[in-house]
Amino acid sequence: MNTGNRKKILFVCLGNICRSPMAEEILRVKAREQGKDVEVDSAGLIDFHEGELPDSRMRRHAQMHGYRLTHHSRPIDIADFSYFDVVIGMDRNNISRLLRLAPDAESRSKIVLATQYLRHHEAETVPDPYYGGESDFELVITLLEDVAEGILEDI
Repeated sequence: MNTGNRKKILFVCLGNICRSPMAEEILRVKAREQGKDVEVDSAGLIDFHEGELPDSRMRRHAQMHGYRLTHHSRPIDIADFSYFDVVIGMDRNNISRLLRLAPDAESRSKIVLATQYLRHHEAETVPDPYYGGESDFELVITLLEDVAEGILEDI
């Protein structure tokens, strides 16, 4: 793979224990399957879960779909805005907070709502499954697989 054209993508959600680590792993797996050179990471807007593995329910649902979540939660860093080509928020609150954190106009221009990449589903946001049930985790995976396909089509 040619690292000169490597696209660097950061997924962001509130705590970095459900949606963003799931998005990170889905995109990593799908990019590898398609032979696309993508560097992907995830982060949270809060540091409450820093160092923790993703939520056990998210890990269980990920495993049922053939994904393995090993990312440890980390908060977003200002340097992420210059390092990554695209910063993808899961919902409108994430986007608002990212826009406030972004140090300059160039950084703000990299911020995108995840659902803008949807090709097969319609959704305003990727909803936070944390306080939901099993079907909420399944919906997140379905949406994020679609988001990943859209990202890879755009690359």
